[in-house]
Amino acid sequence: MRCVERPADLTLLLTRAERLVTRRLKAVLDPLGFSTDAWRVLALLAGGGGHTMSEISDQAFLPPATLTKLVDQLTEHNLVYRRIDPVDRRRIRAYLTPRGKDTHTRITREIEADWADVPLADADLLAALLKRVITTADRSLSPSV
Repeated sequence: MRCVERPADLTLLLTRAERLVTRRLKAVLDPLGFSTDAWRVLALLAGGGGHTMSEISDQAFLPPATLTKLVDQLTEHNLVYRRIDPVDRRRIRAYLTPRGKDTHTRITREIEADWADVPLADADLLAALLKRVITTADRSLSPSV
């Protein structure tokens, strides 16, 4: 017998998991003075190379105006800086400052400590499955060529 009967069941499970994970993440971030949105931006920028504001908006699921305010705040705290994109001068790219990198590393340690009860093999399996779900869902939303 399958534990997920219909795609709607999977949607409910994913929604519940996302809300619970966000609640747990918020419990770690609040004492450090960071929102989950700020964390998502820092985590995205930690990959290096900088990202355009539209890329960040898309990946962090933040409306452009909200993202601009958030990046302004992160810039004021010397965690993020902006530069004109060298390829397309109409675009702005955001990067982590050295302080932003240190902050990201410190927060990552706190989050990992909070999730130490999740076996690494389970985390790897879950990550692989979620990437498959994301790829499938993203492909189904993309316009056909």
